[in-house]
Amino acid sequence: MRAAWYERLGAAAEVITIGEQPTPSAGPGEVRVRLEASGVNPADVKRRSGMGRYTQMDGPLVIPNSDGAGIVDQVGAGVGDYWLGQRVWLYNGQRGGRTHGTAAEYIALDVGLVTPLADDVSFAAGACLGIPCMTAHYGVFSDGPVRGKTVLVTGGAGAVGHYAVQLAAWGGAQVYATVSGAEKAAEAEAAGAETTINYRKQNVGEAVLDLTNGVGVDRIVDVDFGGNLEATLTCLKLNGVVTAYASDGNGVPAIPVGQLMARNATLRPFVLNVLPLAARQAAQRDITRWLAEGERIHRVAESFPLDQTAAAHEAVEALNKLGTVIVEPRL
Repeated sequence: MRAAWYERLGAAAEVITIGEQPTPSAGPGEVRVRLEASGVNPADVKRRSGMGRYTQMDGPLVIPNSDGAGIVDQVGAGVGDYWLGQRVWLYNGQRGGRTHGTAAEYIALDVGLVTPLADDVSFAAGACLGIPCMTAHYGVFSDGPVRGKTVLVTGGAGAVGHYAVQLAAWGGAQVYATVSGAEKAAEAEAAGAETTINYRKQNVGEAVLDLTNGVGVDRIVDVDFGGNLEATLTCLKLNGVVTAYASDGNGVPAIPVGQLMARNATLRPFVLNVLPLAARQAAQRDITRWLAEGERIHRVAESFPLDQTAAAHEAVEALNKLGTVIVEPRL
């Protein structure tokens, strides 16, 4: 099969190779997916470049990218034949010891990481789901239903944040979102945010208090826990919950324990691939139901053919994309 891979960490254009790799076969409990689209996440480029905590190769040869969509064309022992021919989306392709991700024509992986994809959802849209939508689901619903609650989504136009806004609104919450400008405000509002706050021009904590008549929000789904901590302490309601899936602005923040105790706050920093299986299965079920109930917004920022996988990684690293960058293995 044709694939992209790297054998050392470094800049995309310097380390990513395109060529032939052995076509995988589905092992016990696995399916093989003939990939039509591969989603590139920020964590994928960090793993390849050696940024942050990703200082070691996951193996001697890594096919990057964790998310994708395609058609099941082979099943392993113990997997029902009804999977054959199904359109699916998948997550965590290159994670947790698996070195072969979705920047390839085929991937074999545990059937539990694969979810049926309705005919009316494109493969490119399916490749947008994966880690962003699964992360958004846990961020919104980790502490139960949100109907009647107020939810602040920081970075409401980002890949995770955009899905978090949609899911929170679907769940019956009143949603506010932070953004960096007018274009992103329009994106977050189209997703279901009642009001957006420009964090470059406004004091987020005070703006949220104004919007909530001084009460604050029940939950915060946070793209930058350390960087946003001051705003969190200002606008988190008593008994509120903060779920944080990143903290790039300040990776080692000083935690004001006393102030958080006074609010009886719950902090949930998390990484998707090590969440309890039940939480990940609940996300797959809910996302399937959410997709079936109406038209959803899946932002494809840009698409690249497989032989331009390095350019796709560079597009993510540029930090100005709106949506998910896609690689199409069969172009």
